[in-house]
Amino acid sequence: MTPATSQPPQQQDASEALCAQVRAAHEARRPLRIAGSGSKTFLGREVAAEEVLDMRAHHGITHYDPVELMVSVRAGTPLATLEAALAEQGQHLSCEPPHFGPAATVGGTLASGLSGPRRPWSGSLRDLVLGTRIISADGKSLRFGGEVMKNVAGYDLSRLMCGAQGTLGVISEVSLKVMPRPVASESLCLEISLAEALSRLNAWGRTPLPITATSWHDGRLTLRLEGGERSVQAGCEQLGGEALTTDQATAHWTELREHRLPFFSARAPHQALWRLSLPLALDHLEWQAAVSELLGPLGDADLLCDWAGAQRWLASDAPAQRIRALASRLGGHAICYTPGTVAAEDSPLMPLAAPNARYHLQLKHQLDPHGILNPGRLYAEM
Repeated sequence: MTPATSQPPQQQDASEALCAQVRAAHEARRPLRIAGSGSKTFLGREVAAEEVLDMRAHHGITHYDPVELMVSVRAGTPLATLEAALAEQGQHLSCEPPHFGPAATVGGTLASGLSGPRRPWSGSLRDLVLGTRIISADGKSLRFGGEVMKNVAGYDLSRLMCGAQGTLGVISEVSLKVMPRPVASESLCLEISLAEALSRLNAWGRTPLPITATSWHDGRLTLRLEGGERSVQAGCEQLGGEALTTDQATAHWTELREHRLPFFSARAPHQALWRLSLPLALDHLEWQAAVSELLGPLGDADLLCDWAGAQRWLASDAPAQRIRALASRLGGHAICYTPGTVAAEDSPLMPLAAPNARYHLQLKHQLDPHGILNPGRLYAEM
């Protein structure tokens, strides 16, 4: 590994201009729409603001220490640029966050808070955040980081930014934990039913098998095993199934992460794409009963499961209220990834329970009392 670098080439610090724009908007009580490449604009409601705070000019890796397994990067840096720099040192972001577009930025990735197929085994994107520099709603540049560093209100702001979609502060820079790439990686495919797949995954989860990704769709369970060569080889021999070539495996997990598998592209125009986050230990009979009652017949072609069953993608023309009732009954929540396919009055996000809504509103009011930053992005009242 090369030694730490503090000033790599191809950098641009636009923090002063960004702070000035936010400060002016705050003084004029003028809302801002925070934007990067626009790769994840579908994740939420349309922002009620005409003025754009464009983060793309604020880019560059400001510090990378492969030995200490950490990197600091500005928000407008393309995610692909960061991943390429890490790959040169045999490292990566272990949660493999999705891009959803060739120009996806680090700031937008953090703001969306999404993680890829490895998430149940490696942790989420939020778990990788060591610290952040943010621009507050009144235009001040603030830095938060360290193991237990919190602001005066007691919030861990660095991790609160992950998934907040710019509603609590403008992510200017982030420090992330990085990890070595696995020495060996193999993928297998087994022809089994969903019930059998979930049963086996539950059993395998109690063993030392080095599984780091799973997906099931239309009678096919695909598994990825990663780690040392011996443990991966032993795992493959134990599980059996059809081995995928390196190219096939890379394509499958990349296309799953980026929603380019046939399941996503074959969805009928009138069908919405729903992501259901459910308990890992959900009983399959309970799932079947709830689906039958609330949605009716559901074919294998309309369902894709990953995260060992904890994340389920559903293509359905059922009303949003029924999808959310299904998720709620099973102890989870649902998000629509195709907002244009649901009624205009329906938010893509699941409504918050009253206590949670109060906490969200209090937090928003404390950090952005005048509603300057991405108003309405998550919920109309925020």
